[in-house]
Amino acid sequence: MTNPVPMAEIWRADLLESLHLGHAVICDDSGQIVQAWGDPQALIYPRSSCKMIQALPLVTSGAAAAYGLSSEQLALACASHNGAAIHTTRVRAWLEDLGLGDDNFRCGPQMPDDREARYALIRADQQPCQYHNNCSGKHCGFLTLSQHLGAGPEYVEIDHPVQRAVREAFEEVTDATSPGYGIDGCSAPNFQTTLAGLARAMAWFASSHDRNDSHSRAAQQLVAAMTAHPDLVAGEGRACTELMRAMEGRVAVKTGAEGVFVAIVPEKKLGVALKITDGASRASEAAIAALLVGLGVLDPGHPATIKRMAPVLRNRRQIEVGQIRAAKGLQRGS
Repeated sequence: MTNPVPMAEIWRADLLESLHLGHAVICDDSGQIVQAWGDPQALIYPRSSCKMIQALPLVTSGAAAAYGLSSEQLALACASHNGAAIHTTRVRAWLEDLGLGDDNFRCGPQMPDDREARYALIRADQQPCQYHNNCSGKHCGFLTLSQHLGAGPEYVEIDHPVQRAVREAFEEVTDATSPGYGIDGCSAPNFQTTLAGLARAMAWFASSHDRNDSHSRAAQQLVAAMTAHPDLVAGEGRACTELMRAMEGRVAVKTGAEGVFVAIVPEKKLGVALKITDGASRASEAAIAALLVGLGVLDPGHPATIKRMAPVLRNRRQIEVGQIRAAKGLQRGS
């Protein structure tokens, strides 16, 4: 096993105060590793970074077409959203179209990350609902697929037809049998894969425009939805939204909990996956920005890039005291 390598550095004045280690892989459209840092075979949970894989059966089954889902809804199916009004109004409308309500979700309630939505609940002395959950769009997709299949209500159970379809899609695009699964924060199964397997899956999405089979066409739809609606995939102030906007629809990116980040780069037919071993989001955001700069698809001078790859650290008096820096080795690209 190859040890993790530096991914992000935390400097205070002229002293390296902290160091985040991790693994990263870039794969091409043949599934081959183009470049790797650390251990490509490190086994991980992709967490929410794989939502576009979990949404594949929604499209390949014919459910998306049968229910007339829009690109906005497909973007929400791939989202980890902030729970802002632009997210929750669309989720609630989707539920209504299905003839369902908040009680049909199995994701659990979550206080919105969006400040305005969160404060509105506090001022009204109300508790958050399940539609506020950052995964509620994905769960709308699960519910749509479950209805289309005529399956039962417990769609997050591992033996439910929805999750059997998700596992089949997951193993197809990673090109490996998953050795196991854990339960994600939203109660859905999350299948284990190697980092190389996750990067291979992203490259499969990135090269889908070269193929004309039904699964590849579904992948094209999902990538197009993500890049067309970056505000729905995450939200204002979030790395996924701001980086996709900075790349003007050329690349789809998606974060996952515990320091996972992926990128789909169609113009280069490349897939990127990384994992920070200590789970720090500040490090995964710095690392993915550096890798995208190295690949020549993200402007190093764009404010969204600087905000992630080299943000200034300030104290409570707003005095500049240090900086987060992506590790230099990541910026060489491939």
